[in-house]
Amino acid sequence: MIHGGFGARSAPIPPSTGRRQHQSIRRSWDGRPWPTPSEAGIVAYVLTVAGLSKRYADVTALDDASFEAAPGRIVGFLGPNGAGKTTAMRCIFGLVKPDAGEIRWHGEPVDSRSRLRFGYMPEERGLYPRMKIADQLRYLGRLSGMSKAHAAAAADDWLARLGLSDRARSKLEQLSHGNRQRVQLAAALVHRPVLVVLDEPFAGLDPLGTDALARELRALAAEGTCIVFSSHQLDLVQGVCEDVVIIDRGRVVVTGTLDELRARSAVRRLAVDVDGQPWTPVIPGARQATSGELGSDHHLLLPADASVAEIVSQAQAAGRISSFSFEPPSLSDIFREAVAR
Repeated sequence: MIHGGFGARSAPIPPSTGRRQHQSIRRSWDGRPWPTPSEAGIVAYVLTVAGLSKRYADVTALDDASFEAAPGRIVGFLGPNGAGKTTAMRCIFGLVKPDAGEIRWHGEPVDSRSRLRFGYMPEERGLYPRMKIADQLRYLGRLSGMSKAHAAAAADDWLARLGLSDRARSKLEQLSHGNRQRVQLAAALVHRPVLVVLDEPFAGLDPLGTDALARELRALAAEGTCIVFSSHQLDLVQGVCEDVVIIDRGRVVVTGTLDELRARSAVRRLAVDVDGQPWTPVIPGARQATSGELGSDHHLLLPADASVAEIVSQAQAAGRISSFSFEPPSLSDIFREAVAR
């Protein structure tokens, strides 16, 4: 079984007596405040992945991969299958030893004490199928150094937040796939980690489960938690993440805020209806947005410097303009450009 709490156990955290104390546990460990970057006199980034390389025989999983994640930010860690995402995540938790490079937390090398404050939701889930879900959440909280009372309170809190209070005494194997996914998320968060790494957390969730998870990620980020997650559901990622890291063939090929990446892209999205029907202008370099993407059927991708005045003139010559949009590309567009084969 894989869980976010690795390394030697520390002194238990005193149990909380109220919600304010319960929330403050995220910011303390062994009874001492966890310093903010400014208090510690270090850079604002919480997690730094620097020059990771890893080979398995003839396969290069990571090739000098580097990125950073800041407190209170949600980072979408994206890439095609086999790009190196899972290997990088496992390196953060010491499950894979890189051939080169390092991982730093608050400017210091990651050690077992740091990892006790990390939460990990692996793509290959690893909970106990015949154990009652409340019991195993409490057990996992204890493994991360929480007191018995606080582990119980935290388990109950997360089950309530994820809509599973009525299944607390159910065995994991008795739950639906989507509810098992929610329990796995609770297992990654029960000890109030300051860094959360989630590998395909939205896989298998229905729309209600997806909304609930997105809501919790935003709430955690608002509290200052650093969140890194991977997903192939790029339209969903665009609605949740603030920063983007795209990895391909083991190398980080794109990094930045989502807004920056969209603004500096060399393409723009165009959708025009003339007389109530989709209409296509004659513009050099224009191409259809990839089929299957949300809203792509009637969108074109144009060079960013395309003349909007020329497009409007052509559309007016064709009839009455019913709707018109010219905007930065979607995350899916950026992703496809970055990993184009």
